[in-house]
Amino acid sequence: MKTMKPFINGLRVDSVSGRFGSVFDPSTGEQIAQVPLCTKEEVEGAILAARNAFPAWSAVPVRKRAQLMLRLRQLIERDMDELVLMCATENGKNLAEAAGDVGKALEMTELAATAPVQLMGDSLMNTSVGYDTTTYREPLGVFAGIAPWNFPAMIPVGWMAPLCIVCGNTFVLKPASSTPMTSLKFADLYKEAGFPDGVFNVVPCSRAEAEILLTHPDVKGVTFVGSTGVGKHVYETAAAHGKRVQCLCEAKNHALVLKDAPLTRTAAGIMNSAFGCAGERCMALPVVVAEEEIADALVKEIVRLCRLQKVGPAWDKATDLGPVGSATHMKFIKDWIETGVREGARLVLDGRDCRVEGYEGGYYVGHTVFDHVTDEMTIGQREVFGPVLCVKRVRDFEEGLSRMNANPFANGSVIFTQNGYYAREFARRTDGGMVGVNVGIPVPIGVFSFTGHKQSFFGDLHCHGKDAFRFYTETKTVTTRWFDEEEMKKERVDSWDGSM
Repeated sequence: MKTMKPFINGLRVDSVSGRFGSVFDPSTGEQIAQVPLCTKEEVEGAILAARNAFPAWSAVPVRKRAQLMLRLRQLIERDMDELVLMCATENGKNLAEAAGDVGKALEMTELAATAPVQLMGDSLMNTSVGYDTTTYREPLGVFAGIAPWNFPAMIPVGWMAPLCIVCGNTFVLKPASSTPMTSLKFADLYKEAGFPDGVFNVVPCSRAEAEILLTHPDVKGVTFVGSTGVGKHVYETAAAHGKRVQCLCEAKNHALVLKDAPLTRTAAGIMNSAFGCAGERCMALPVVVAEEEIADALVKEIVRLCRLQKVGPAWDKATDLGPVGSATHMKFIKDWIETGVREGARLVLDGRDCRVEGYEGGYYVGHTVFDHVTDEMTIGQREVFGPVLCVKRVRDFEEGLSRMNANPFANGSVIFTQNGYYAREFARRTDGGMVGVNVGIPVPIGVFSFTGHKQSFFGDLHCHGKDAFRFYTETKTVTTRWFDEEEMKKERVDSWDGSM
């Protein structure tokens, strides 16, 4: 069993905390590593290292910072197989899904290399007679990232670190203590790529020590991904201490299926969206709102396709549905299934008794499908974060859209139809921040922002895309005026009032 070490000021350090978080392999249920939960002093030491590194790092030309990102990209590609296996092993997602997880971190590193273009300001000559005005985007200082366990690569070292760092800031990452291995491996790659000591730091810690990141005066901004309850606390606390904050939170994404949608293709898209990554992603599709006329056939086809998928350990190339993230989360999901049964939803496919031969200690929950779910049932309103699909039935488009928009979360929403009018109306009127038309997982590529709405997001600027470059920089506006010798001799002094 490995003992992981925090990464502070360019070094793997021995923590003195004496407290550890346990890292399990969800496929087997066996502990594979432990990670120290850093002390208050160690977290503050990481912040100090980042603060001390900021002046020199922010002065490095952005073109040079971008070149280091390209070097990092090469190292990620070199170690891709190792990173994918590590991600699958500590998280439980299958190899293809883990490759997607690490692949998104690679994609965001590529986006970071475009910083010289993304950080260009604006200018206008002769804004008033003899006056020119230019805007610049400048880094702020130390940022903190608080990452969840479900995407060990994509979120902490994809959404967070590369765009923050390439903008000239320094970064302190608190990874999830149950899945820290991938982030710590990336720390080694940052070191090898040539990033200066203190620019990127990784400090696993408990919630008590994480509070320091929200209140410390040297931390200028916080980015968070996790539950809505914790996200609200992070947003309120960090904002009250004068920090920039973005919090990406829970979701209960819905898909509206109209009667003209192609049945098998739609069912396949729903199944991939609902059960991919064992449903443990904020852009999963846990609710289908189907027109009554085709609901029976749709549910039957979804169940048929689910039965064709193999449940197994993460590293088995034949595995379609891997284990869920932890024993605690497995119980959480099964309790939600019990709640759905108690609330009166029809359990069409029950994954509670899923067993994988040879891996009886693993955290497996099979495909689960509820039908005839109503809005009064909490199973159809709250985030389960597991391989559980709920089907609601509606009369028509208008009822379906209305019921979808009644949900307090609005990360994403999807419509399956061949009707252009309804597709356009849906895109215009849905509350979902990321919209799919015959696309089950409408996650945009990195050049577009990840735009959750309502209780799914707290903040002003979203992650990745143009919003991210704005979040990690502040604007400075410079107005200049120059004089020739004759003008210098004039006694009259002109003053700038912004007018023409």
